[in-house]
Amino acid sequence: MSDLPVIPVTERAARTGIPGGTRLIDRYILRETLKPLAVSLAVVLVALLMERILRLFNLLAVHGGPFDMVIRMAANLVPHYLGLALPAAFFISMFVVVSRLGEDNELDALQSTGLSVPRIGRPFLWLGGGLMLFSILLFGFLQPYSRYAYSAIYHGVINAAWDATVPESAFVEAGDGVMLTADLVDPTGRALERVFIHQTRPDGEEWVTTAATGRLGANPERTHILMTLHNGVQIRTTAAGEPHVLEFATLTLDHPFNLDVPPFRARGGSERELTLVELWREMHDPTSLLSPRVLAAEFHARIVRALTLPLLPLLAVPMGMAAKRARRGQGVAMAAIILVVYNHAIQLGESLADVGRVPAPVGIWVPFALFGILCLWLFRRAQQRPGENPFASTFERVDDLLQRLGQLWRRRPRESKA
Repeated sequence: MSDLPVIPVTERAARTGIPGGTRLIDRYILRETLKPLAVSLAVVLVALLMERILRLFNLLAVHGGPFDMVIRMAANLVPHYLGLALPAAFFISMFVVVSRLGEDNELDALQSTGLSVPRIGRPFLWLGGGLMLFSILLFGFLQPYSRYAYSAIYHGVINAAWDATVPESAFVEAGDGVMLTADLVDPTGRALERVFIHQTRPDGEEWVTTAATGRLGANPERTHILMTLHNGVQIRTTAAGEPHVLEFATLTLDHPFNLDVPPFRARGGSERELTLVELWREMHDPTSLLSPRVLAAEFHARIVRALTLPLLPLLAVPMGMAAKRARRGQGVAMAAIILVVYNHAIQLGESLADVGRVPAPVGIWVPFALFGILCLWLFRRAQQRPGENPFASTFERVDDLLQRLGQLWRRRPRESKA
């Protein structure tokens, strides 16, 4: 008598030939997939954001600005980097789960109960469909607003008025062609000693000013910043190269610095700042200031990137079934190559559509169609021959190649000693 537990068979299971309790299996697969998906997204997002945050700190160090600007700019970059990380993280999570199920013989157990490869992969397809809807929201609506918000903050940092403070022994770009430094500065950053100022005038003259002391402040209306210098020398070199020397006891530079930051443009100056609805409207507006080719390429590229997510399970499942523990690295490397080539094909089609070499539907949808056909063919082969899909033979050839290279590497020291 068998030791296997008796599984109750429902009326639907008897009719379809699929055992009951498959919803538990679906929940189990989804739960196991969401764990590596969350970890992969977190790791990739942190890595991408840390690199950009370091650049933002450098930007603020040069142009000045409060610390919270870095946080706000980094927060507005999250939708952009999330769109980059989501396909790779989704694929890796499915690949890891399927390969682990294969190593633990859980795939064989599921198939022995009558579950086919498409039925086992159904939770992945559900998850891919949900991520597709999320991607449409992300690419179509969240990213345009976050891009504009990031550009607006960046504009404010770059064009922010100088706050009339000078760090000690540091060169400061004060705007309007003026650079200044001071050897000693009080805690406020406005009382200076041993001042050096280099100024390029609009008429081509070059002024170099040194002073024993100086003071930075605002005019009574608080609309301009003025520099008042004491006990110094100013050398004015004309555009023709003639120098003029001026000694002074007190001098206020005659060129004020405006405190007002120029307003940033309205959203929509770039096709990347338009939502899907706005892109569609601009594409069919004959009076639009944006190029119809660029608008069409952006619209179709966003749709294709979102529709790619449901295709990834068709590629990850057969690859995971073919990968064993020693082949996970090969699988991840091959997946990275496939996804990078596909992403560059979409970008190439988008670029060709931008310049009018090909229509946007042809340049963007043809790579998508070829990728979809490849995924469907591989998934069907995995369904017909679960243990003999093309990835399995590819991994075997890579294993043989690595073994031969290893043997050659081990022989080289022996031959050199001989």
